[in-house]
Amino acid sequence: MSSTTTGWVRPKIEQNWLIRLLDWKPFLIFICLLPAIGLLAVFLTYPLGLGIWLAFTDTTIGRSGRWVGLENFEFMFEDPIFWNAVFFSVFYTGVATIGKFGLGLWLALLLNNHLPFKSLLRAIILLPWIVPTVLTAVAFWWIYNPQFSVISWMLIELGLRDTNVDFINTAWPARWSLIAANIWRGIPFVAISLLAGLQTISPSLYEAALLDGSTAWQRFRYITFPMLLPILAIVMTFSIIFTFTDFQLVYAITRGGPVNSTHLLATLAFQRGIPAGQLGEGAAIAVSMIPFLVFATLFSYFALARRKWQQGESND
Repeated sequence: MSSTTTGWVRPKIEQNWLIRLLDWKPFLIFICLLPAIGLLAVFLTYPLGLGIWLAFTDTTIGRSGRWVGLENFEFMFEDPIFWNAVFFSVFYTGVATIGKFGLGLWLALLLNNHLPFKSLLRAIILLPWIVPTVLTAVAFWWIYNPQFSVISWMLIELGLRDTNVDFINTAWPARWSLIAANIWRGIPFVAISLLAGLQTISPSLYEAALLDGSTAWQRFRYITFPMLLPILAIVMTFSIIFTFTDFQLVYAITRGGPVNSTHLLATLAFQRGIPAGQLGEGAAIAVSMIPFLVFATLFSYFALARRKWQQGESND
């Protein structure tokens, strides 16, 4: 007598449309990205689009404007105050960025060595970056104040001057004073970022270079700088963007004075758009900043392309 056994097969259950949709990978990717897309649309795309639209209208506070085309830009290009703001924005960004990177790189190289209380020193260096910008600006305003400046007091006490230094009531001293304040505030960001990059470089590279009899400058030129270049490009890009769009520091210390000599494009756009009520004109000045920011982004992209040789790839 023989018996035949057949295995029990579970009947296939037809999945409904919702389960099939949730199993579809492109739909899951879209769902995961939807919150980020929504935030970018609300807080980035809409304000940017509205600003560009206002730049082509004669909108003022309390009155809807009409389309005027390039009229705001034509007036802006004929305005000497605008070109003064363009000059000072570029000058301010260039000098401050060079100063921050020079001192920041020096601090990063110093902190990368074995020093006593190294952790405490890193925390102290971060303080200028942690303090809110407005508090920093108020502190520098007191330092630069013609009557209460601690710098003037020290110079007079040391017998180096007979009168107080006028830091912010004349054009060029005010410009250099703002640059010094920006450098002081931006050094920690550069130093800590570059320090993190320095600690990713393998010590064996320096040991091999020492065995070959290399000098300190040669080790920096052929090892430190090339390996640090990708991080340098990223940090420099952010530094240029933060400096070029600076508002709080300049507005709190000088408000664009004396005689509009320290206006950046950001402060001039605010002055024309809000206190003066010319929203269209202020938006046009703000839109004129976009090419400079695009240039900074492209600089980072092309500088990062040099990282390919580190990964064994060819530069296309």
